[in-house]
Amino acid sequence: MPVLRFKAMEEVLNRTVRKVELPSVKTSDYYGVNVFNHQKMQSYLSKEAFQEVESAVKEGKKIDRAIANQIASGMKAWAVDRGATHYTHWFQPLTGATAEKHDAFFEPTGDGGALENFQGELLVQQEPDASSFPNGGIRNTFEARGYTAWDPSSPAFVIDHTLCIPTIFVSYTGEALDYKTPLLKSNAALDNAAKKVMKFFDKDVKKVYATLGWEQEYFLVDEALFHARPDLMLTGRTLMGHASAKDQQLDDHYFGAIPERVTAFMYEFEMESLKLGIPVKTRHNEVAPNQFECAPVFEEVNLAIDHNQLVMAVMERVAQKHKFRILFHEKPFAKVNGSGKHNNWSLATDTGVNLLSPGKNPKSNLRFLAFVINSMKAVHDHSSLLRASIMSAGNEHRLGANEAPPAIISVFLGSRLNEMLKIIEESVTEKKMSPDKKTELKMDIGRIPEILLDNTDRNRTSPFAFTGNRFEFRAVGSSQNCASPMIALNSAMANQLNTFYSDVQELIEKGLKKDEAIFQVLKKYIIETKKIIYDGNGYSDEWVKEAEKRGLSNISDVPTAHAAFISKETVKLFEDLKVLSKRELEARYEIRMETYNKKIQIESRVLGDMAINHIIPTAIKYQNILIENVRGMRDLLDDKDFDRQAGLQLKTLKIISGHISNIREKVDAMITERKIANKIESELEKTHAYSKDVKPFLESIRRHIDKLEMIIDDEMWTFPKYREILFIS
Repeated sequence: MPVLRFKAMEEVLNRTVRKVELPSVKTSDYYGVNVFNHQKMQSYLSKEAFQEVESAVKEGKKIDRAIANQIASGMKAWAVDRGATHYTHWFQPLTGATAEKHDAFFEPTGDGGALENFQGELLVQQEPDASSFPNGGIRNTFEARGYTAWDPSSPAFVIDHTLCIPTIFVSYTGEALDYKTPLLKSNAALDNAAKKVMKFFDKDVKKVYATLGWEQEYFLVDEALFHARPDLMLTGRTLMGHASAKDQQLDDHYFGAIPERVTAFMYEFEMESLKLGIPVKTRHNEVAPNQFECAPVFEEVNLAIDHNQLVMAVMERVAQKHKFRILFHEKPFAKVNGSGKHNNWSLATDTGVNLLSPGKNPKSNLRFLAFVINSMKAVHDHSSLLRASIMSAGNEHRLGANEAPPAIISVFLGSRLNEMLKIIEESVTEKKMSPDKKTELKMDIGRIPEILLDNTDRNRTSPFAFTGNRFEFRAVGSSQNCASPMIALNSAMANQLNTFYSDVQELIEKGLKKDEAIFQVLKKYIIETKKIIYDGNGYSDEWVKEAEKRGLSNISDVPTAHAAFISKETVKLFEDLKVLSKRELEARYEIRMETYNKKIQIESRVLGDMAINHIIPTAIKYQNILIENVRGMRDLLDDKDFDRQAGLQLKTLKIISGHISNIREKVDAMITERKIANKIESELEKTHAYSKDVKPFLESIRRHIDKLEMIIDDEMWTFPKYREILFIS
């Protein structure tokens, strides 16, 4: 195995940059070429069929089955022209990845020939085997039936000669088995609630939708070094490895020149993404060595999430062409920055207005304040749900680790916006405002664009930060499906906007003018949400202490955090909005518990194998070399010289023996605890057992292995070290 390590390094050093042929045309000429978008539909569909799809996308109308045949025929013709031979319903099960089953277009004609065929019924709905997908007890193993149904709001695309049709995935009895179904329902709930509120500001608005701009962080590792590390291959992170003498201390990698080989990879994955209509626009080096980031232009939230899932798959495939492996794990390397997926969330209207962006007059700025303050209130009231939506085995390592927000949910607004909220709070009294007060307040509100201009700083330590025209949900993990936090956020906001509308209406019915009623309600919300507003350093110990004084929870372990999914408040929220039923929430909770257990179980098994079958034998071999050295010195030296000159070797032998013994004992103890946990029937109790009794061994065993790495002869060490993985590319 040591030979494999050095062979891997030699292979990396001999790599040549894979040449990428850049298109001779402008990006705009090939952007979306593999997407059945608006322009393609106009070319391949009849006017009637095109209008049917447009109505389904814009108004949510159901597509007639007869028209579906026309749409399917046009979609097939376009896909075949793009070289497609197969089609698939592309969906997002609760594994966190995407799924697809490919079927060929051809149908035998019975006379020895074949025709390309694709009917409307195959486009609209299919029946894949659902038996092996996570279901949380919704269905029995022998009940394999599940349904995928076309989502017209996300355009079909061709990739690898296959027409991919974005769909939802539900059980035979109608429960959601995916992320897209509740996401679409949360979008509808948010639209309905926001349109009601917009009656106070602009009655012409017919649709309100959430927008999302994700920022995807990731690591690149050469595939030879990746294959020489079983932990990276099987868990996505290094379960051992001493810190490199140099890593990110000098901040010299951040925004630095992108290495040529990495640039070639970026060129190719960006081209493939652009062909799929994914508007990737930004790329740069991140803080840690071999860490990078890409980001697109923001899109409607459903499409943005589909694009993120798709781009991750494209990146993995293209990385392998360049002899890289891509790591989306939230913390693949200890003691250097992990990776997140910042979710920039906002609300937009069909009239082209960003509701989280200030306007040009007091009326539009009152609307802006209303949506900002309601966002704060939504986060305040549902902070536990938002935290649960981003907690995972990977993110558990990252949150609060000095490169990501802590598990304390707080909101950053910036000093200028906080000043404006203070003005509202102090200006609005319990009685009706005087004309002078109204004028003064409207003048202050009119100044919002001016005071926010270049004055809204970004707070990278906040989990939920206002950044001028959007909120940045920074706590989202790099590997996770963005749908989970967006379902939670959309639903919390929809619920809050419904409450806001009712609160304002109640005051109007009591005789207050509309604007005055809005001010009174907003003042109430400002006071109620004060404890979660924090503009300081979220990484600091002082904030942890301050948050505790404010009564804010700081839950950093997955089992406790995930309990929010089945709380009475969460069940009521989702059932009232018809986003998820209690049964569906309980199923998702069980799936998350089971996933967490399995990930810790796998890490435990991998670490045990690496420690017992690789690290301990290597340590013993080096120990034997030292023993032979000591014996030779005993033969050559007298007692006085021996005691003086062999002291270092003897001391090293004792240290190595201590680490070997500790590793062996802790691995045995970890296996015992794992066996005990595996016998627990309750998934919840099993999860707590894995979290409290098994997981701590991963760190304690690692500590001894990392000490041995610094002692044992470098030429004997089994696995590639951090200085090689992070710097050889």
